[in-house]
Amino acid sequence: DLYIDEGYDLSEYGLDAKVLHIPGHSKGSIGILTADGDLFCGDLFENKDKPVLNSIMDDLMAANASVEKLKSLNINTVYPGHGKPFPMEILIKKFKQNVHK
Repeated sequence: DLYIDEGYDLSEYGLDAKVLHIPGHSKGSIGILTADGDLFCGDLFENKDKPVLNSIMDDLMAANASVEKLKSLNINTVYPGHGKPFPMEILIKKFKQNVHK
């Protein structure tokens, strides 16, 4: 077993990336942020028609806090659990307008 937490460095496994705690979909949701600015966010976001918060959220307040956290990081491309990758700037613009869907 491997215990991972916020900031866990994945370089010893050959991946120049770190773990981010991004709850919302579930309490223990994590994302993987690479040094190149690619975010693999699991089920926090989906992009079936357009990038949005996942339609199934355990805690919407935690999800919104996760979005705020992600906005402050150097992220180029988001790879959601469902749908196509998209540029982070789309989410930044969307959440500046306080529109979540």
